[in-house]
Amino acid sequence: MTCAVGVERKSVQGASEAPPLMTSFSADWGSDISTLKGVPWGKAMMWVFLVSDTFIFTCFLVGYMAVRMSTVEPWPNPSEVFALQAFGNSVPLLLIAIMTFILISSSGTMAMAVNMGYQRRKDAATSLILVTALLGAMFVGMQAFEWSKLILDEGVRPWSNPFGAPQFGAVFFMVTGFHGLHVSAGVVYLLTIAFRLRRGKYDESNFEIVEITGLYWHFVDLVWVFIFALFYLW
Repeated sequence: MTCAVGVERKSVQGASEAPPLMTSFSADWGSDISTLKGVPWGKAMMWVFLVSDTFIFTCFLVGYMAVRMSTVEPWPNPSEVFALQAFGNSVPLLLIAIMTFILISSSGTMAMAVNMGYQRRKDAATSLILVTALLGAMFVGMQAFEWSKLILDEGVRPWSNPFGAPQFGAVFFMVTGFHGLHVSAGVVYLLTIAFRLRRGKYDESNFEIVEITGLYWHFVDLVWVFIFALFYLW
């Protein structure tokens, strides 16, 4: 009889105890909730994504600097490689300056869209998001023109480079292409949010999605500042 009671107690105790994996998951989930208390999940997850993306871009840029400082062949002069013919003269970095101006301007229009979102001015926020998407599409188009000029006119390839070190093409196309992919995805994201905003999908909310979209777009603009400094000015 005593043995039966002991076995029954052990079975009840084992049934009440959660598996170690579930216990660990519950503890992690509870700590996340306490840490991010008061922060909407959409914004928190966007920050998590941006932090992880920051590590990726950092690895790319640090790798670029390591390759450039370790190569024995002369690195191409950006003023010559990225020069653009205008009015019969070769203007250094003209296209890159226009691209940078457009992307920084889009950051300004996105900031104004977020402000309109705070004020729940749906039409103004939607229009500014569409302007931001247009500027982003212009940036991507100019980058495609820059790539075509380097590949078709200058003969730059990921494995070769007529201007000097052959590693230039590989790191340039990889980093700028990865950033261009982010801008292209951002344009699609902006258009989607503008369409849903226009249709009233967020009328019952506080238009927080506009701020979340702005976080992503400002991140893309900030990354370009580092790319511009390291690839075109160094």
